[in-house]
Amino acid sequence: MDEVSLACSGSWIVSGRLTANGTCPGCGMRSSQQHGWRRRRVEDFPAKGKAVWVELRACRWRCLNSKCSRRTFSEAAAPYARRTFRQAQLLGHMAHAAGGTPAERILRRLGIQVSDDTILQQLLRSTETGARSARVIGIDDWSWRKSQSYGTIIIDLERRAVIDVLEDRDVVTCTDWLKRHPEVKVISRVSHCL
Repeated sequence: MDEVSLACSGSWIVSGRLTANGTCPGCGMRSSQQHGWRRRRVEDFPAKGKAVWVELRACRWRCLNSKCSRRTFSEAAAPYARRTFRQAQLLGHMAHAAGGTPAERILRRLGIQVSDDTILQQLLRSTETGARSARVIGIDDWSWRKSQSYGTIIIDLERRAVIDVLEDRDVVTCTDWLKRHPEVKVISRVSHCL
């Protein structure tokens, strides 16, 4: 961390750089010769009721190995992330626990300004489709829009993680999903999915 400052908007900005040197992904050689840099901003948890932005200086490095096909490389960072990993995790947990609009209201009280659509997108990103086989699953209805459209959420009950979110709550959709996942041995269900 290089600097902490209070912006005109009232939010805190924490700035720093990711690493002092980089490792080439092509050959594995370490380099401290900087080629350039760019600034990245991601949102973190609020502090004292004010938004906190982490401003990172992501460097581009020169590969010093003359035999390497890569001349330059950049530091590994999520290229399109708008929030820190821990804030994204919180949004996923809140979406899983409360759904879109209720989670939005709770997060606003905590000082995190985010829309219900963003919360639902984070839930979809946090699903672990095909990551590991689940033996014991839970299937339940899940509301995309209250009283308008419903989907099906599938949870690995052993790891307590969302596996998939299906677009509707149709029996055929659930059956097709189960046919694609023969590793499932136990199903706990609520409502009329099967």
